[in-house]
Amino acid sequence: MNALISTNYFFQKQKKFYRGKVRDVYNIDNKLLVMVASDRISAFDVVMPKPIPYKGQVLNQTALHFLNLSKHIVPNWLISSPHPNVSIGHMCEPVAIEMVIRGYLSGHAWREYKSGKRVICGVAMPDGMKENDKFPEPVITPTIKASEGHDEDVSREEILNENLVPEADYLAMEDYTRKLFAFGTEYAQKQGLILVDTKYEFGKKDNVIMLMDEIHTPDSSRYFYADTYAEIQGKDQQQRQLSKEFVRQWLIENNFQGLEGQSAPVFPEEFIESITNRYVELYEKITGLGFIKSDYRNMENEIEAAVNKALETF
Repeated sequence: MNALISTNYFFQKQKKFYRGKVRDVYNIDNKLLVMVASDRISAFDVVMPKPIPYKGQVLNQTALHFLNLSKHIVPNWLISSPHPNVSIGHMCEPVAIEMVIRGYLSGHAWREYKSGKRVICGVAMPDGMKENDKFPEPVITPTIKASEGHDEDVSREEILNENLVPEADYLAMEDYTRKLFAFGTEYAQKQGLILVDTKYEFGKKDNVIMLMDEIHTPDSSRYFYADTYAEIQGKDQQQRQLSKEFVRQWLIENNFQGLEGQSAPVFPEEFIESITNRYVELYEKITGLGFIKSDYRNMENEIEAAVNKALETF
């Protein structure tokens, strides 16, 4: 199969290795992280049995694009990208809270709302909303990042009262989150898209809060097409969107939501191809750049050589 499923390198001064749901992460001398974006795909916090060709490249290059464009808003971990699937950056102490921000009632928030709840993460949601309606203003709905299984919703009050994050750090993260979302919203608008919701992960290095991981990618964000949003919403139909939500919907229709005792179904080949096409479409649509597919034939060796060469400069 033409896909990068996993890697297993040992780089000079490597201390640890961690395989996440999507990325293979190499700790270099407790100072740097080498993140290799694989083609694994997860949904409901479960890695699916089959990979999605070019997904890792899309994620890495989308994140690179927005990390470079948002450096003026918040410091971030990125140093360089020696290969289309690889990012090298500062090793930070992760903050255990993920900052989720929502401009529209979609995804997890809608599923909670539909079940009758009107408060999510301590934030009140107005009555009478329909799926994908716009909130009066964006709402922050943090989660506690789980080492495995589902992340858990948590309120601002719980975070501060239980001192999960120092108050000054949390307030700074909230401020960064709103500014990044405003930046992403404006950028998407210029590309004919709506940034519906997204999440940001932060860490600290030398007591400085830094943006980590990915930003505004199809794995961390949801986008609608702006030109048809109002018409579709008026007809109470499903929005056209560029995100991973269509994968989640397919899984739900095939009786999988990551619940105990459920086994992830295997994607048909035609569906895998459609996921690849959607990821490439999002990259080109949101960045305005053309996507050049990498060659898989010698990719693992090329990644190793590129990373080794890059690490020689540090």
